Parts: sequence; structure tokens; C-alpha cells
Amino acid sequence: MDYKKKFEDLILTVIHQGGSDLHLGVGKVPAIRVAGELIFLVKNPVLTKEDVLGILGEILDKTKLNKFIEEQEIDFSYDYRGEARLRGNAFFQKGLISVALRLVPQVKSISELHLPPIISELARKKQGFFLVVGPVGQGKSTTLSAMVNLINNEQTKHIVTIEDPIEYVFTPNKSIIDQREVGIDTKDFYTALKSVFREDVNVIMIGEMRNPETISAAVTAAETGHLVLSTLHTNNASQTIDRIIDSFPGAQQDQIRLQLASSLLGIFSQRLIPRISGGLIPAYELLLNNNAVSNLIREKRTKEIDVVIETGMESGMIDLNHSLIELVRAGEITIENAYQFSLNPKGLERIL
Repeated sequence: MDYKKKFEDLILTVIHQGGSDLHLGVGKVPAIRVAGELIFLVKNPVLTKEDVLGILGEILDKTKLNKFIEEQEIDFSYDYRGEARLRGNAFFQKGLISVALRLVPQVKSISELHLPPIISELARKKQGFFLVVGPVGQGKSTTLSAMVNLINNEQTKHIVTIEDPIEYVFTPNKSIIDQREVGIDTKDFYTALKSVFREDVNVIMIGEMRNPETISAAVTAAETGHLVLSTLHTNNASQTIDRIIDSFPGAQQDQIRLQLASSLLGIFSQRLIPRISGGLIPAYELLLNNNAVSNLIREKRTKEIDVVIETGMESGMIDLNHSLIELVRAGEITIENAYQFSLNPKGLERIL
């Protein structure tokens, strides 16, 4: 069987159906995700072990394929004829191989993504630590890509991205962009971050902060004149700050708390909500660091940050409930979905 053609035909199905993900697994028919819903491609035959291994053989070189068989999971990226890019993960379940792939769309602008204009202002900052947070699959990497590309199109900067794997591929415009993939171009996130201090870098984009060493290096970079952009799998701003601090041993927490209070630019939490007209649209929360927020971080009063966001709209902060209500009033989403995605449904009801 021509496994490359079979795989590329499935990629084309995802693209033509406006899908976001492709799922392959032994003993299953292929499935794609469109507008958040899984669709099973029942006209395709059930995939055998030989099929899935054959497709993986087209995606991974022999070294990576052997590594996958040995370690039983692997992250990877795949370029489809220079026209589309996918990021993927292969893993075992019940002793059988499964593969999940996500279509990485073309880099879009901040306005095309329906993000607030203040995100552009934050991308133009010379230094500081900015985080985009939210559950898996909520567009965090897409938002960071828009910020990086805005810098690339407007400023003469040296931008380094550290990713596992590389998702969006940037075309340098006014900036120099070096994209480093963990496992290929660098040993790990922390090693790559240590190197940036010797690489005359202005902007650092870290695909994900996975351990205290990486977080500490990122915060230090922000303190020393770099703009650092990254992501975390957290629900909102206050939880993000707690997660960062709690990831360190007790003896180091006061130090990271002080560093975070001084270097943080803001935290942007987003959710992709089904649109009434089809597709998805973001709702979001934005915390901007100011004297009040810095004091709350230093004084271990992060639980009060939610109130600061609710009362700080005049200074550019955005409360998730107000973002959801604006989408309802604009006819973009249903009230039912607003309640479903709200982190504080009672608060949402109060301001309706």
C-alpha cells in the first residue's frame, strides 16, 4: 500500500472539511475534529497495525520510529508539501498504536484571530514576561504566533523560539527569526534558554514551560532586558501565578515571587467558543501587571487578583465573564455556551 498517499489523502480531508485534528488508531477508522466535534470517516477501512506503522514510517525517520517503539510515545511535526503543517503525538493504548495530529493553520494576525488590540501593544514591549494560558487546544500557540509575527513585521529584532515540536514556521521579514526544536536543535528547553544569553536575542518564545528550571531561566531572561512569551496549561491568571510559585521548593518561592512581581507584563487566558455562525471564536481574561498586582504577588494574596481584574477594565484588563457577555450581545455565541465556559457562572448571572 502507498502509505504516504493514504496519509496525505487524510490530511486533505481535514483541510477540505475545515477540520483541526486527525486521529488514527489500530482497530479504528480514521476520525477528524471539525468545530470541536469528532467525525468518523466511516467510508475508510478500519486501520490495521501495519497501516498505522506504515503511516508512521512516512512521518518519522528510522531513528525517531525506533525511539517511539522504545519509549512508547513521541512528539513530532510534519510538513505537507510546504502547504500545511501538522504537529502530532504517537502513543500506545491497550498495547496498540494511536496517533493524534493537529493541523497548524497559517500564521494569522491579531485582528484576524479576534483578539483584543491590547495584545498588539504587549507584543511591542521591549522586555517583560507575558503568558498565554488555558486548557489544551484553546489557541495558545496560535496567539503567540500572531504576537511573534507582529514583531517580525514591524521591528528589527532577533527572535528565538524554543519549541517541542516546532509548530508555526515563520518567514523572516524585518526580524531575524531562529526556531529551535527540542531534541533536534537543542537538548531541552532549559539548555536552549541558557544559551540565549550569548545569542544577542531580543525576543524569546518558549513553547511550554515544563519545570522550575525553565521557568526560572525565563523569568531571569525577562528581568535582563528580553521580551519572553510562553504558555502554561492553567485556567486563569491567579491560578497561573500560584502554579508558577508552587512549582518551586519552599526555600525558593519567595525569590521567584519577587522576580515574578517585577518582571510580569501580563497573563492572557483564553477559551475557544463555538460560534453561532460556525467555527470558533475566543473569549478571554487579561491581567495586566501594575503596582496593585505586584503587591498582591509579593504579599501572597493572589486570590484577590480576580477582583483586581474585574475592577481594572478602565486600565485595559479584561474579565472573562464580560468577554463572554460581549460575545452573546454581538450574536456570536449562545447564552448556554457562555455559562458552560464561564469560570464563575454566578458572577456571569449577576451581570447579565
